[in-house]
Amino acid sequence: MKKILILFLVPLFILSACGNDDESNQKEDVSKNDGENQSIEVDKGLLNVEVTLPASFIDTEEENHEQMIADAKADGVKDVVVNDDGSFTYKMSKAKHKEMLAEMKKGLLETIDEIKNSEDYVSIIDVKHNKSFTEFTLMVDQDLFENSFDSFATMGIGMSAMFYQLFTGASVDDYKVSIDIVNEESGAVIDTVVYPDAFEE
Repeated sequence: MKKILILFLVPLFILSACGNDDESNQKEDVSKNDGENQSIEVDKGLLNVEVTLPASFIDTEEENHEQMIADAKADGVKDVVVNDDGSFTYKMSKAKHKEMLAEMKKGLLETIDEIKNSEDYVSIIDVKHNKSFTEFTLMVDQDLFENSFDSFATMGIGMSAMFYQLFTGASVDDYKVSIDIVNEESGAVIDTVVYPDAFEE
């Protein structure tokens, strides 16, 4: 799962340039490290935000680290620190963090819209979700769905929704994305997929 996560996560740091606000030491810890169950930490100051990516999410090839840092700085991230435990801390303005979250939300909504309207997922009639993007419902034509690969659509939704939650400060114990597959005609739940649990199966 970790290899899959890093492929989705790195581009999120280079959405746009960071501002040059003064640093504040005030922090709001919203997650804890617990052995292998490390979460993304979002430390919010008055003017700056530090997003720490745990070592478990980082590419283990050290030669790729310099490129990751260079790419982030080239796109405006103010600073990138490699911590002793192998985690990476990205520093950006609070305004930029807010902008990144807005971009992530926009991308998630676009993903949902594409799935609803794409000819690649003909069995999926509609996609519904709650405000926090923790619960989704895929309304499907069951016969078409069960004879297709349309279930892969849940991965795109699940990944995008997980990262949105993590960057809002959810801990690894709290972030879950539950996706119900529902027969559009009868209203019966065909299946329920829960991320990130599905990656362990």
